[in-house]
Amino acid sequence: MSTDPKIRTVRTRFAPSPTGYLHLGGARTALYSWAFARHNKGQFILRVEDTDVERSTPEAVQAIMDGMAWLNLEYDEGPYFQMQRMDRYRAMIDKLLEKGEAYLCYCSQEEVNQMREKQRESGQRIRYDGTWRPEPGKVLPTPPAGVAPVVRFKNPSTGVVTWDDLVKGPISINNEEMDDLIIARQDGTPTYNFCVVVDDWEMEITHVIRGDDHINNTPRQINILKALGGEQPIYGHIPMILGPDGEKLSKRHGAVSVVQYHEEGFLPDAMINYLARLGWSHGDDELFSREQLIQWFDSTNLSKSAAQFDPEKLKWVNAHYMKQAPKELLLSDLQSRLNKAGVDSAEGPELGDVLDVVLERASTLVQLRDEAALFYRVPQVNGEELAPMLEEAGVRAALAEFNEGLNSVEWNVEALNGLVKATIKNHGLKMPKLAMPLRLMLTGITQTPSIDKVMNLLGKHTVQTRIAQGLQS
Repeated sequence: MSTDPKIRTVRTRFAPSPTGYLHLGGARTALYSWAFARHNKGQFILRVEDTDVERSTPEAVQAIMDGMAWLNLEYDEGPYFQMQRMDRYRAMIDKLLEKGEAYLCYCSQEEVNQMREKQRESGQRIRYDGTWRPEPGKVLPTPPAGVAPVVRFKNPSTGVVTWDDLVKGPISINNEEMDDLIIARQDGTPTYNFCVVVDDWEMEITHVIRGDDHINNTPRQINILKALGGEQPIYGHIPMILGPDGEKLSKRHGAVSVVQYHEEGFLPDAMINYLARLGWSHGDDELFSREQLIQWFDSTNLSKSAAQFDPEKLKWVNAHYMKQAPKELLLSDLQSRLNKAGVDSAEGPELGDVLDVVLERASTLVQLRDEAALFYRVPQVNGEELAPMLEEAGVRAALAEFNEGLNSVEWNVEALNGLVKATIKNHGLKMPKLAMPLRLMLTGITQTPSIDKVMNLLGKHTVQTRIAQGLQS
């Protein structure tokens, strides 16, 4: 583990921008920051970076909070909001101006665009050309009247910024590759890269774990932090999550709010387990508890390569957690989802008995609901699908005999299974020839739990009535 022995307490942070929902990538960043803090008996801070006033919304803030709450990623401090710290940022900008580490730039956006266009045409690096940057012996232009300036950070023009990344190892970037970053807009609003530096310093953040799309920001932030006299945190940049096709994760792959995964029937512990494995490993362990994750999590096993999101793997993990979940929790969720779907479970078999039968087949709570609903709805049988099944040699006669045999059979799974086997033997049929039309008549679909278990739950009267109706079609 790469931790600085001088550090008293590990402090990590998750700092989302409230311009949208909490998606998988953000949730994984939050998880890794949380797990690292918990592993090191440190503190996890939530900070909302809401300086993008035009795009930040209260709804997006709430979506972030809802996502964190569903995943049960509890934070020790926060949420802090950057817009509530504006006075502090402005004071720090004034400090840099006084020290000569920042300066006023009066270039208009049009002038900056023209500057970039000329650089593009001549094949130069696109950057601010330093028109208003003060240098020894340099005479600056006269500030134009009526133009509000931006504030630019005076980035060092020589030297190298180097840090030992928790994930990627040593990284070095020449200062010559960076221009003078705007740290305050014309209206005086501080910019993202400046606010982040002040917050990380004053909140005593020791470890910054974030996506590797921030790598280019890191040397700029390190330089600003040095100019302010702050202590540099340890950075770790995790690769992005790719879709199953190897492309950047998008909505078609599942880049949606993590709360939507709750709606789609995933358990939070399953999502935590799955997200943890998207870029981190502990040997060959695929399934583990939160407690094990905290015990095992450090930076040594964070992957340097991008992880691929696999919806089927997520379902596999979720199915495991569903089978391990307390029955009371599953029953409560199942009842709620049935109610929302307009399914009345009061008339029919005990919901707990239905749960025992359908749980073995379900990989999501939504699938669990759909499977359970079969026992409380009158099926809509597709006659065009059923007819050719009944026309198969011996099938109609076998079903009629089977329905008659139900009058005298003991009503339990074992006896019903025995009657099914005896019927197909008597008529020289294979199991699917009898089971497929039977499933269709009883439930309206051909893929169900074991047919003997289905019949046992539906009850004798319902089973015989539906078979009789199916044979009349």
